[in-house]
Amino acid sequence: MAGIWISENLEIPEEQLSWSFARSSGPGGQNVNKVNSKATLRWLPVPGTVPAAVWRRFCERASRYLTTEGEVVIQSQEYRDQPQNVEACREKLRSLLLGSLKAPKRRVATKPTRASKRRRLDEKRQRADKKKSRQRRDFD
Repeated sequence: MAGIWISENLEIPEEQLSWSFARSSGPGGQNVNKVNSKATLRWLPVPGTVPAAVWRRFCERASRYLTTEGEVVIQSQEYRDQPQNVEACREKLRSLLLGSLKAPKRRVATKPTRASKRRRLDEKRQRADKKKSRQRRDFD
């Protein structure tokens, strides 16, 4: 198998990926007790494979897949077929890296408009008046 192509200028070589297989839980009848269909992908990225900024964003997005040593571990057991689970692992890694390629847009702080301030204060005044009218008045 070839590596995982993320974009036109980013590829994870197959040599950096290691696979292991185990029996998966869930449906499958008698097959579930005999076939190792659960796929586990382990990727220990070599420095320079992924740009530093992309790796930082990836670590924020995919912290649940990272070990303390910095290894990425992705499992799939959603299919009864081992090759489909392998492809699902590859696709999960690819989508996580694709999402990390683009830097998020910076939020531009804006001020509330004069009309929105006025509306907020009018609603606040109406609520206060409503609650004031519910108060019991003692005229003794």
